[in-house]
Amino acid sequence: MLPPEDGLFQGLRKLEYDLEFHAHAEAILKHDFAGIAEELDTVLADFKLNVSELIASGGGVSEPTQRLRKALDVSGWKKHVFNITKSVDGQAREATSHEVDHYWQQEQTAIALELEWNNKDTFFDRDLENFKRLHVESAISVGIIITRGKSFHESLKELVLGYCKRHDINSFDKLKDHEIPRTERQLKGIEKALTGGKSFEEAFSNQFVSDKFGESTTHWKKLQEKVHRGAGGSCPLVLVGWPKGIIEED
Repeated sequence: MLPPEDGLFQGLRKLEYDLEFHAHAEAILKHDFAGIAEELDTVLADFKLNVSELIASGGGVSEPTQRLRKALDVSGWKKHVFNITKSVDGQAREATSHEVDHYWQQEQTAIALELEWNNKDTFFDRDLENFKRLHVESAISVGIIITRGKSFHESLKELVLGYCKRHDINSFDKLKDHEIPRTERQLKGIEKALTGGKSFEEAFSNQFVSDKFGESTTHWKKLQEKVHRGAGGSCPLVLVGWPKGIIEED
């Protein structure tokens, strides 16, 4: 992470967001999109979620991410479908379309932004390939991907365990009372852990996180690995990771 006194996204740096810039993305934002980057910094810095939302959603956290999507939409970051048609002597030969969840256009330049809260990590491949193609066609200047940061991802078991202890979730009946989603796979995993001597809170926390937020899902390390291997091509990229600090105790 870059030092907080230097560069864009001052609010995110102070909140210990993970940030990486590739292919001169920071210089492009400073030169062409300084005001927009500042507004984006404000919107993202305001984003919070509760541990109860994390657990009650079963991993999807649809309500908090919808709040963020709405905030981005209000700020001008709209969904957009790019339609690209190539022709020879006036005859269409190839037509493709690329959809991005959030898009900001300024004159002849644009930014594409994707939120990857908790999908399979193949969604990173889709996003980065889209960004690469759109950049080659001069449709976007920068691509931004926001996902779970390193501190967030690594603290999930601790956060869930703490919630269970605070709310005395120490049995299968208590899971039901709190209307926490339970899959058959989770239940079997919890039962197996209990026979190994773990407390119910530990068994549930470990099983919930490994089942819903495993290493093959979208998080900071996976995004870094793909970008550092060259996914995204020459498209200028900004990688943003939500930190542990966005999660508030109930």
